[in-house]
Amino acid sequence: MSDTEGALKGKNYAILKKRTLVEGEDAILEYVVDAPLIARHAQAGQFVILRTANEGERIPLTIAAYDREAGTIALIVQIVGLSTRKMAELEAGDAILDLLGPLGTPIEVRRHEKPVVCMGGGVGIAPIWPKVKELYDLGNHVITIIGARTKRLLILEEELRAISTEIHVTTDDGSYGRKGFVTGVLHDVLEQREGEIAEVIAVGPLPMMEAVVKEMAGKGFRDAYDPSLEYDPSRIPCIVSLNPIMVDGTGMCGGCRVSIWDHAKGEYQARFSCVDGPAFDGYAVDFAGLNRRNRQYISQERVARRDGSGAGA
Repeated sequence: MSDTEGALKGKNYAILKKRTLVEGEDAILEYVVDAPLIARHAQAGQFVILRTANEGERIPLTIAAYDREAGTIALIVQIVGLSTRKMAELEAGDAILDLLGPLGTPIEVRRHEKPVVCMGGGVGIAPIWPKVKELYDLGNHVITIIGARTKRLLILEEELRAISTEIHVTTDDGSYGRKGFVTGVLHDVLEQREGEIAEVIAVGPLPMMEAVVKEMAGKGFRDAYDPSLEYDPSRIPCIVSLNPIMVDGTGMCGGCRVSIWDHAKGEYQARFSCVDGPAFDGYAVDFAGLNRRNRQYISQERVARRDGSGAGA
């Protein structure tokens, strides 16, 4: 037994390191957690569900990184609600009560002859990290595009720069990198490399991922998008990683249900992000429906933050 294991004996899923990536009320924190079994089996695109206390909410978090040799995984969380505020109180040496995973279907990662574009927005930069690493390790030409509202909220730039063939940075307010959205850079890359991109992978807020899909489909931001009318099998594949409300993470509760257009059947089909995803063909996603479902608990989240009890990650 190592010294670390001995010191933390008896603690479930010990937190070995804690790093603050962004300071403030909307802080973004990185935790390195002792979880050998999960680290051994984790792949890009998968996630875990954790609880910090018996009465606590179940919080789904993407596995941002994993080290099979060390037996650790890295989790990155932004403080947005009651449960994540409670998680922010945990320090190195504390432990996570429950940690279930790896969950979800791994994203397909393979060697391409053409460049691959990986896009991350906001805290969505964290889940793009393992995808970039696996693609880069396979010898792919990886074009990474990351963006945040402002420089203060930009995370993991140096980590991604080290494993990207080229990297582009944007901020909405122009405080760092190119002013504007990540889709502006994507537009330029698609024009400059017409016919040369193998696929695009995007992770971030729903409006960002929807905008990426519209850009890829050749439509503008203001155009209505209907997967049933716009399907073109010759388009560049565009993969998005969805972030619906989730409870059990095993396909039993149905909370993470999303509508995905089935081109063979000509209609939307219900899919569960926890077991069928979270990565899906971006062209087939009903973004409008997913937006409505993600907003259905907003009033309860406000009450939870106000009273200090109840739900709200």
